Amino acid sequence: MSSPSHTNQTKILFILSSANRTLTGEPTGWYLPEAAHPYYQLVSQYNITFAAPLGPNPPLDPKSVELFKEDAESVKFLNDEVVKGKLASALVLKEVSVTEYDVIFYVGGHGPVIDLSVDQDNQKLVEDAWHKGKIISAVCHGPAALVSAETRYILTKNSILKGKRVTGFSNVEEGLAGTTKTIPFLLEDRIKDLGGLYEKAEKPWDAHVVVDGNLITGQNPASARPLAQAIAQELAKRVKAVPA
Repeated sequence: MSSPSHTNQTKILFILSSANRTLTGEPTGWYLPEAAHPYYQLVSQYNITFAAPLGPNPPLDPKSVELFKEDAESVKFLNDEVVKGKLASALVLKEVSVTEYDVIFYVGGHGPVIDLSVDQDNQKLVEDAWHKGKIISAVCHGPAALVSAETRYILTKNSILKGKRVTGFSNVEEGLAGTTKTIPFLLEDRIKDLGGLYEKAEKPWDAHVVVDGNLITGQNPASARPLAQAIAQELAKRVKAVPA
């Protein structure tokens, strides 16, 4: 087992959307439980920093506050002074050096489909993380942040998702939520178009996490906590692999 001091040096970057409106004008942003559940699953062991394309105080999807007003960890997250400080000092994404982090984690919400999917600074960060062997993780619509990233080879370029097992918010769930027209593309379709091996739970809204090497993805809000557990398991493997 690693010592606590070694574990606490592990750094995780939570990346949140800065988009505050959908294509049809509704308020959007990052999705509350998809930040809160992983945060409290991981923060006792690891050093967590927040970042967003525009930096401090990224917009929170108000619908997620209403839907999860009875969820203890979501309420705690909203009222946590440490969390408020981290959000207020969230890093501007283009200023982030991925070398400093062991894990990058994309919080969901419709926001990432709108901004992170086409943000060039984010594309560079994902590609750097990929080629440095960092753990890349995302939940729900968070995998939209990965769709523009490519592998870097001399003669060919492919999506980093090509041939990888991956999940994310499903077409069925998008339809049930009535939100198919609020975003520029359906995540399941885009993953498949890029050559990703898309997987989902048997029933909509059930938790589903997929681990394929350095890539860890979760399908929907229910997947946020088990995804964080998968991150911790992967980090533990890496610590054990490091010679004493």
